[in-house]
Amino acid sequence: MDLGHARLAAIMNMRVVGNVLRSRFAKWGAAAVVGCAVASAMAAPNPVSGPKSSDGYQTAAAHAMLIEAESGSVLFEKAADDLIPPASLSKLMTQEVVFNEIKQGRLKPTTEFIVSTNAWRRGGAPSHTSSMFIPIHSKVSVDDLLHGAIIQSANDACIALAEGISGNESTFAELMTKRARELGLTKSTFGNSTGLPDPRQLMTARELAKLARHLIETYPDYYKYYSEREFTWNKIRQYNRNPLLAMPIGADGLKTGFTKDAGYGLVGSAVQNGLRLIVVVNGLRSEKERADEAKKLLEWGFHSFQSGLLFAEGQEIAQAKLYGGVRGHVPLIARKEVRLMVPRGSRDKIIARVVYSGPVRAPVQQGQKIGMLKVWRGESVVLEVPLQAAESVDTGSMPQRAFDAATELVLGLFRAGFKRL
Repeated sequence: MDLGHARLAAIMNMRVVGNVLRSRFAKWGAAAVVGCAVASAMAAPNPVSGPKSSDGYQTAAAHAMLIEAESGSVLFEKAADDLIPPASLSKLMTQEVVFNEIKQGRLKPTTEFIVSTNAWRRGGAPSHTSSMFIPIHSKVSVDDLLHGAIIQSANDACIALAEGISGNESTFAELMTKRARELGLTKSTFGNSTGLPDPRQLMTARELAKLARHLIETYPDYYKYYSEREFTWNKIRQYNRNPLLAMPIGADGLKTGFTKDAGYGLVGSAVQNGLRLIVVVNGLRSEKERADEAKKLLEWGFHSFQSGLLFAEGQEIAQAKLYGGVRGHVPLIARKEVRLMVPRGSRDKIIARVVYSGPVRAPVQQGQKIGMLKVWRGESVVLEVPLQAAESVDTGSMPQRAFDAATELVLGLFRAGFKRL
């Protein structure tokens, strides 16, 4: 249904500007408010916060997150921003670093690393933890070590990869934290490659979901490893620890974890009818409860939500005000179509607002990141989409720049006077 004209609204005490945007929410029984907000200084975006556990669905997990993979829409969360010990779930970050090293050409899957005494003692057979049981001083290919780390959750494989890439595990953990920041994981910190107890090893359910989404999107060839049901190395066959893979729910990844402090946790993903969901649960009391809660949350998501188109690919979403350009505004678009997951039969108000730091100084290059589209469903922020310039805009003439400077001076004086009132 066409929601027609929407009214402007202020957000986070920012001055509201721009024209009303139109959006088509197909067959949703939802009202819409679409506005454009400009801030004098752009703050870091707040974490997307979806429906809380009090909104209907309940889970025994202490921490949980459910998102739709394509859009990143949040379907459910519970204590998703609490820093928690992730146990072996943090191996996903170890694997991402290795995948990235291969992608950047700094490492080959066929490269062989020697399993050190340290890797053997702390992660191999003597450790009595999950292991490939690699003999000390053996040479093992990166690809085999990845299979062991992913399918068998092998600690000796993770330490061998860490030492092979960075020389020692501590330096590799620093690389993990650095890489996490590059991916926008602002809270996660790492002290080792395995997830074994370490006070520095901390992640959130939200960032685990974000990391899983990145792995699925960025490394499709390696993501296939997460669905492999078994792996045999040195005549020792071990089975994938992910219980979702044995269930008829379309699961194809990712990772389980357990320590006494963390409890039982799982990051999983499943596809039904072309729709992929990512689930995170942690802090559960048993393997069975972990499997049951992850399965129930996924099934609830598949049955209770529908996907709708907000903006088509290439569709202008808003215009950002420019300073010193040949034109006064630049159109903003998303990198691809923007979709939103909405509960079936929902009457929640849908609010979409564009936030950017403006006016934006010219020149502007096509594809330059300008701001963020934020979407609320009811009172919850459920979607954030980066916006970019749809076209380039050159610097204006001297008279145009002088006029813009005078305009901003007057507006600045007006703002200063308004604040004193």
